[in-house]
Amino acid sequence: MTYWHALLLAIVEGITEFLPVSSTGHMIIAARLLGVEMTPFAKLFLVVIQLGAILSVLVVYWKRFFQSIDFYLKLLVAFLPIVVVGLLLKKYIDALLESVTTVAVMLLLGGIVLVFIDKWFPQEDSQAGGHPVTTPSFREAFTIGVFQCLAVVPGVSRSAATIIGGLTQKLTRKAAAEFAFFLAMPTMAAASAKDMYDYYKDAHAQGTSLSNLFTGQEVKLLLLGNVVAFVVALLAIRLFVGFVTKYGFRAFGIYRIIVGGLLLLMIGLGLNLQLV
Repeated sequence: MTYWHALLLAIVEGITEFLPVSSTGHMIIAARLLGVEMTPFAKLFLVVIQLGAILSVLVVYWKRFFQSIDFYLKLLVAFLPIVVVGLLLKKYIDALLESVTTVAVMLLLGGIVLVFIDKWFPQEDSQAGGHPVTTPSFREAFTIGVFQCLAVVPGVSRSAATIIGGLTQKLTRKAAAEFAFFLAMPTMAAASAKDMYDYYKDAHAQGTSLSNLFTGQEVKLLLLGNVVAFVVALLAIRLFVGFVTKYGFRAFGIYRIIVGGLLLLMIGLGLNLQLV
């Protein structure tokens, strides 16, 4: 992996992390198009740079992290399902990360859902007598966490699954999106820690010490990736909330259908382009 690869992948991550289009799926596609060899470090890179993007949530919503203890307890309740699923299915998830076909299918199917999601879950209008929900209960938080588990399949999109989970609990679009952002923090921190531990364990089994876990270039690549992802995500998160609140999710659904359809067409025609 070169610095150019790291820069481009981090930009893709920063843009897509909070959009319901699958950041992991887009990074897998981008990595294959760029010709990045999927070495253990490359796989780790694709997960760890998501931390940089997630940290942008702290900057944008820092005041929200000084709320009551209920805020953190609800995040914990929503976080628990993915912990169980992640531990049980880790090997299968890692195998799916190498399948662009899986990403393409999930992008297409998820896109169809997003095209109709606004009709299925119309926003309540307080002026019309409705009661917009902006804060989930503990039961609702757990349900949202269950929806997040769908995102273990690359291409589903953690953001999309979590937001849809929020909409099923009658949260407003803005509230569902923001809760998805908050839930991303413990989820991605845990995923990164788990991948780092597995990476160290495998390296240690081969006689590599902790001090030599990464080369000097690999450390720089990780730093570059996280910094760039953080800056780009900082801009993307503000734009996304405003767009979704006003226009809904249909545009993202159409985009997913187009990308997923094109990928399947390319694969079906045998146009390798390092995609399969």
